[in-house]
Amino acid sequence: MNIVEFCVSNMHHGTDTVLEKLEQLPDVEVIEYGCLGNCGECYLSPYALVNGESVVAETAEQLYGLILEAIRTQEEQRSALDKLLDDL
Repeated sequence: MNIVEFCVSNMHHGTDTVLEKLEQLPDVEVIEYGCLGNCGECYLSPYALVNGESVVAETAEQLYGLILEAIRTQEEQRSALDKLLDDL
């Protein structure tokens, strides 16, 4: 399960639509917080945390794609690590 976290204060960038789209995906848990402690990023750009890693974009539409890409990359890395550990 992948966890994507959003800051309520970032919704003025249109991230609410990204949140709604991600909620439809079966392998993504979306969590909305009052504050994620990244006030500089939050003020300037659409952003979210994907499994604890910050993903920042210029637009909300771009953020959605970058979040999906981050999820794929992280899953590939976890899979490679699991395979490496199995080989030990």
